Amino acid sequence: MAAGAMLRDTFGRRISYLRLSVTDRCDLRCGYCMPEKMQFLPKREVLSLEELYQLSLGFIARGITKIRLTGGEPLVRRDMVDLLRALGRKLGEGLEELTLTTNGTQLAGYAAQIADAGVRRINVSLDTLDPVLFTQLTRRDRLADVLAGVAAAKAAGLKVKINTVALKGLNEDEIPELVRWAHGEGHDLTLIEVMPLGEVEEDRVDHFLPLTAVRERLEQCFTLSDSSHSTGGPARYLTVAETGGRLGLISPLTNNFCAGCNRIRVTATGQLYPCLGGGERVDLRAALRSDAPDDNLAAALDQAMRIKPERHHFDISARGAAPAQPRHMSVTGG
Repeated sequence: MAAGAMLRDTFGRRISYLRLSVTDRCDLRCGYCMPEKMQFLPKREVLSLEELYQLSLGFIARGITKIRLTGGEPLVRRDMVDLLRALGRKLGEGLEELTLTTNGTQLAGYAAQIADAGVRRINVSLDTLDPVLFTQLTRRDRLADVLAGVAAAKAAGLKVKINTVALKGLNEDEIPELVRWAHGEGHDLTLIEVMPLGEVEEDRVDHFLPLTAVRERLEQCFTLSDSSHSTGGPARYLTVAETGGRLGLISPLTNNFCAGCNRIRVTATGQLYPCLGGGERVDLRAALRSDAPDDNLAAALDQAMRIKPERHHFDISARGAAPAQPRHMSVTGG
């Protein structure tokens, strides 16, 4: 695809980071993310491997330099590694970084292939090291598989960042130990506030834990100092003196991070959401499957830049409140 103008929204923000979902399916059922009996999309609605690749090329031509493959759980899609290999060949040709976020359950079997494809770092979602609590949170007894996956990724030379959702009354007492474990294994760790996306069986207000409170508690255990480190995402980083490791904080509710947003998200069905917390969307699947895909994709990306909002409006303060958006995080792409 021919290169076009760099993607820039109406607030002057340069968009260089694509989070591309390859599936809405997941082999865990984390209570804050989805209900136990989640209704997944019919496979015919999901973009093909070739469509995902062509879409990625279109974004690279418009100045996207970082692509993160997400889900759902991306590694439950059988041809996922083929897509990684194809995109890995674009590294150094406009694409600067290719990475992915995974829950780690399938990682042990794929870590070496992921590294061979050109991926250098990955995010692994892990909220606890306690097997009983892990099973409670995810409704699946898979902690041993996740830890094996993290170990395999490390052995393959991948830089691993652990993503942990801070949950009041569940893992909050374990957070200092998670920091020590992650840093002891050579991994960064990022804490995330729970986000109000999609209907779930619990009331998220019961487990919302502001990271301002988490930081105050961590400062009783560690010496924390602000860091200028950045990975191009929304996290603000701290250095932990006692471990020598980095701790990230993603706080969409207590410290809105929208001013420097450089991201857009595309679902596995080709719906582009310019904002995680917004309902604005553009149908890229229709553009890809049209008679003039290049022209229509270019027009769709231009439209996305016009409708990208200045900020989201997440709120999790009221019991029984509807989620900020009806779609689940697994649909949008984590």
